Amino acid sequence: MADHAVSADPRVQAQLDRLWALSPGADVLGLERITRLLARVGDPQRHLPPVFHVAGTNGKGSTCAYLRAALEAAGHRVHAYTSPHLVRFNERIRLAGRLIADDALAPLLAEVLDVAGDLGASFFEVTTAAAFLAFARTPADACVIEVGLGGRLDATNVLPAPLVCGVAALGIDHQAFLGDTLAQIAAEKAGIAKPGAPLVTMRYPPEAAEPVARAAAAAGAPLLAEGAAWQHRVAETGVVLSDRRGSVTLPLPALPGAHQAHNLALAAAMLRAQDRLAVGDAALAEAARGARWPARLQRLARGPLTAPLGATPVWLDGGHNESAGRALGAAIDRVAGAGEARSLALVLGMLANKDPRGLLAPIAHRVGQLVTLPVPGHAHHDPADLAALARELGVPATATAETIGSAFAEVARSRPGAVLVLGSLYLAGEALKANDELPD
Repeated sequence: MADHAVSADPRVQAQLDRLWALSPGADVLGLERITRLLARVGDPQRHLPPVFHVAGTNGKGSTCAYLRAALEAAGHRVHAYTSPHLVRFNERIRLAGRLIADDALAPLLAEVLDVAGDLGASFFEVTTAAAFLAFARTPADACVIEVGLGGRLDATNVLPAPLVCGVAALGIDHQAFLGDTLAQIAAEKAGIAKPGAPLVTMRYPPEAAEPVARAAAAAGAPLLAEGAAWQHRVAETGVVLSDRRGSVTLPLPALPGAHQAHNLALAAAMLRAQDRLAVGDAALAEAARGARWPARLQRLARGPLTAPLGATPVWLDGGHNESAGRALGAAIDRVAGAGEARSLALVLGMLANKDPRGLLAPIAHRVGQLVTLPVPGHAHHDPADLAALARELGVPATATAETIGSAFAEVARSRPGAVLVLGSLYLAGEALKANDELPD
């Protein structure tokens, strides 16, 4: 589905309105349209700085954040393309370290839309073409590019010769596009493999590892799988990574959640799999300490949205599938307080194509109150249905709300130990906007 996008700049908004009017206006995977569209703007994907290309079900955005942080700590200028945006469309395109400015974004979108013509290009395809065009025209040392959906048929997979490819955690999601089994999804994600470019992956169960290995072999990509080519462990002193270059101990990541150590390790393994861009151990350590990735177990500051809750900690996470639920279950003590039963109030909204049971089951035993709400601008689960499911999972108190503000007003009345906003990156964006915390 097209991503909800608005801008305070009328020039950008005019182009976003054109984006909304595109056909098919939905996720239709395939490389034919994006290939033709890029040809009309000079094939910018063939003129990019060295590319780190990252796929995965969960953690690919965090992996990209660590890659960018390490590269920048090493003194490199970095372009980044990620999705979706949380508050401003500009968040998707970062030029040499800075979010693209409105006065550059508006004409760039117009240039691509003007030649899209009868291609039927999707929202994401036009956005991808605009990003690649900007990257080709702006000097930088590296590009960090996140896959949008899947891998093999994702619009970003027109990249002819990435420096390194990586696949983060795998799980069941987007079944309508990628298949119903982990093996099918793994094969689609590993479809970003390219001849000669190392494909660095996490450790997967056999049903996922085997199709990943087949995809790498078919592409002629050297496979650097965790457990065979590299490994990591989490110790009291930090994250210990071992590979062909030896061992390095990195600080525990500042981004919260036990899963972030795995994402950090994958990013470090990707950087150590290449020798074109120098990235030393000090830069990897700085990435562990300094990478930021909004709406991934982010603690909100005191602002207009959180003020009624006083000192109560308020957390924000865009998790929306079973894999995210398991990761949150492992991190729940940090969010809700160790051993404090039912201390957590949950504000939940989810897109219609997501699995609320898979997300909620691992954390429901810690939730004392749930307030459900719509996800503005998107097809979403009925808040009453989400509340009914939560009651079925044992959540003792549920309510529904119409807006993020009214949901917080409801939560504030119960004086919870902590609050977690969950279920959709789009809902996370609403929370950040309401709290005046714009991602930079």
